[in-house]
Amino acid sequence: MRSPAGSTAIVVGAGVGGLSTACYLADAGVSVHVVEQNDQLGGRASRLERDGFRFDMGPSWYLMPDVFERFFAAFDRTPSEYYDLTHLDPHYRIFFKDGDQVDVTPDRERTKQLFESYETGAGDALERYLETARHHYEIGMEHFVYEDRPRLRDYIDPDVAQHARGLSLLGSMQGHVEDYFDHPKLQQLMQYTLVFLGGSPSNTPAIYNLMSHVDFNLGVWYPDGGIGTVIDALVDLARELGVEFSTGRPVTRIKGREGAFLVETPDGPLRSDLVVSNADYAHTEQELLAPEQRQYESEYWESRTYAPSAFLLYLGVEGDVPELAHHSLVLPLGWEEHFEQIFEEPQWPDDPAYYVCVPSQTDEAVAPAGHSALFVLVPIAPGLEDTPELREQYREAILADLAAHTGLDVRERIVFEKRFCVSDFAARYNSYDGTALGLAHTLRQTALLRPPHRSKAVDGLYFTGADTTPGIGVPMCLISGELTADALLADYGDGPHPHCDR
Repeated sequence: MRSPAGSTAIVVGAGVGGLSTACYLADAGVSVHVVEQNDQLGGRASRLERDGFRFDMGPSWYLMPDVFERFFAAFDRTPSEYYDLTHLDPHYRIFFKDGDQVDVTPDRERTKQLFESYETGAGDALERYLETARHHYEIGMEHFVYEDRPRLRDYIDPDVAQHARGLSLLGSMQGHVEDYFDHPKLQQLMQYTLVFLGGSPSNTPAIYNLMSHVDFNLGVWYPDGGIGTVIDALVDLARELGVEFSTGRPVTRIKGREGAFLVETPDGPLRSDLVVSNADYAHTEQELLAPEQRQYESEYWESRTYAPSAFLLYLGVEGDVPELAHHSLVLPLGWEEHFEQIFEEPQWPDDPAYYVCVPSQTDEAVAPAGHSALFVLVPIAPGLEDTPELREQYREAILADLAAHTGLDVRERIVFEKRFCVSDFAARYNSYDGTALGLAHTLRQTALLRPPHRSKAVDGLYFTGADTTPGIGVPMCLISGELTADALLADYGDGPHPHCDR
């Protein structure tokens, strides 16, 4: 078994998982070449820059700052060496469609009073809920997120049982939240973060109440310049470690195996000892590998539950938009129908819940003077038809809904506009059915039930990113890169990355 030092590896796709893996491997002495089909690095965390406006096209929430600190510390660095953070206040604003409006702030006592105003005893219930969420976060991160357990026997262990005791490993988020709060608006407040996991209250395991610790206890932050600045930091770090990048170079086929891979591109083939795919998992298996090199048949991918796609409007607007916070959510009183129209009976939502981001509220550099940059994101079912006519109709409906429920009518003030939807996710990122996020975090698609980091069919082929463990989101993809690198280094006899503090 050879040492990884001196070996060559190609990383297919420059999303967060691919960038993370590249950093860990390069630091271990592997010669790494990242090949990206698009002209930008960052995968779904792309930027849109036009007419003086700058938008994060994908992720826009900076959550779990501890994960970023841990990542950079693995390379004897800190996030502050690359970007500055602003703690948002409010964290976000919620507009309920009955005219009610609330701000969730970093002030815990103020938040408890807000909860108490809806339901007697809800302030104390919030404290209990967040203590449980904190416990789940600390135990879950240390023993089930940073520690990959890809086999069933990894869970049949007294140490695992001890740490799992008391965790809500079964049940749904809906049932868990109902144990603490009766008021439907409070339940929505505790469940909105499920959109970051691509699930609904009824199909997401209760263990993900840890997201409330992320929200209420760790806080919501903004990296100056947007999430794109974080991508720049990952790329800068990778280059400091010796990683090579190629953009605008799609991979059309992966051939061979450990020690003799041939990665085909329109600009000619690339040879390497190892390959890590950060491309969409299903796309890699179904389109880039020969049938005998695949782990799963097409029926497997057809049977999975996918996170939503999205209808997105990127808007440059004249003047200010004081009605909105940096992050705002517009929620119908009952959002069960919206989730049903995503997961049960896919169709364009009749009464959607949606998210509006206005980075120019915090960062003047993202819009020209006297203008605001904002985007609207409506979660919709993957695989929906999204013709120009449907997009136009939905655009009109959403902007009218925004005006009706937030008091902000931008329709006569728009100076720049771009739309992005299901077919764009499929074309730009090769995402299955145009999902915006990947495999949802259902009970049957969590932990060892997600596709593995190691290919079971091809020696020397590995996978990273949101479809693997630990899952969806920028922090999780950073960790996925570490787990992938750890698997590769363990296979080569060197063990986990030497700087990882477990």
